[in-house]
Amino acid sequence: MTELEKLSAQLGETLQRRGWMAAAAESCTGGWIAKGITDIAGSSAWFERGFVTYSNSAKQEMLGVDAALLEAEGAVSEATVAAMVRGALEHSRADLAVAVSGIAGPGGGRPGKPVGTVCFAWATRDGRQRVDTFHFEGDRDRVRQQAVACALQGLLDAGNA
Repeated sequence: MTELEKLSAQLGETLQRRGWMAAAAESCTGGWIAKGITDIAGSSAWFERGFVTYSNSAKQEMLGVDAALLEAEGAVSEATVAAMVRGALEHSRADLAVAVSGIAGPGGGRPGKPVGTVCFAWATRDGRQRVDTFHFEGDRDRVRQQAVACALQGLLDAGNA
């Protein structure tokens, strides 16, 4: 069993114990969080939906992220993922959600936001929220894989809190 499978299975056990559903709002991971979760048999009991919002317009249309926020802060920012995770909860029946946006590379980095910068937000329907930024090393695939693992671990932590 891979690390992602273990995290997804643990998440499923935790959410089922609480009677919770999860949602994911993904940009740089392109649906990989949802894939990891739905690789677990029976995940329909605890995974409500995923939003792949790769473009800024998708973030606006599907999650209600304000265009002015995206213009001011950029897609890869803690403010943007905080808005994305709120939108994921507002546009789903989930009790817990994660949002991810980052620069997986090989291009796209710039001063202050190098390749490997990934912003995360986790939130629960009862109002708890955590926002964080990590810098992952490696090629595009490795950055994305680390981002998925981080997202799943954060969901698991939030589900156990």
